[in-house]
Amino acid sequence: MKFIVKPLSPELIDDFLYYFDEIGFSNNPEWSGCYCYFHYCPGSTQDWMARTKKQNREASKSLILSRKLNGFLAYDNDTPIGWINVDLKENYLKLPIDKEIEGSIKGTIASIVCFLIAPTYRKKGIARKLLQESIKQLKNKGIKIIESYPRVGDLSDAHSYHGPFSLYKAEGFKVVKELENIYVMQKIL
Repeated sequence: MKFIVKPLSPELIDDFLYYFDEIGFSNNPEWSGCYCYFHYCPGSTQDWMARTKKQNREASKSLILSRKLNGFLAYDNDTPIGWINVDLKENYLKLPIDKEIEGSIKGTIASIVCFLIAPTYRKKGIARKLLQESIKQLKNKGIKIIESYPRVGDLSDAHSYHGPFSLYKAEGFKVVKELENIYVMQKIL
């Protein structure tokens, strides 16, 4: 399978919205209202739960247009088939960890908070390609460290949205902390 990866930009907003509207959650519609906005959303998790799909869609759209929501889209021809939300750690308002990890590596850090692969394209190497391209492009931008938060345990595809531990390990990420439900992993670029 041959596909391409493109960094999210305002020019790709229609592809991003189409992906979240029609493809990404086609087998999990109860999660279809996120538009990858959760980690940028001010307020508590309870505030997040009170938001509508339309509100999240518009908020993500606004962030993309102002280049404040970042990541990469994978394509099969012209159809978006995968997404990774990776951004400067400081740009997120919510992360799976509450604070900096003691003893953590210092430097310019990007965080990976979400993968979403189209159901019919899962288990075909698309998440790996998205991760590899993210690493390459972030390194070229001067990012020193990429941090990820895979969940502990054998999980369904839907519940592995932070990315699977095995993928990060295979790509050279090291565990810097194990919390109750997640690993904090980092890769030095």
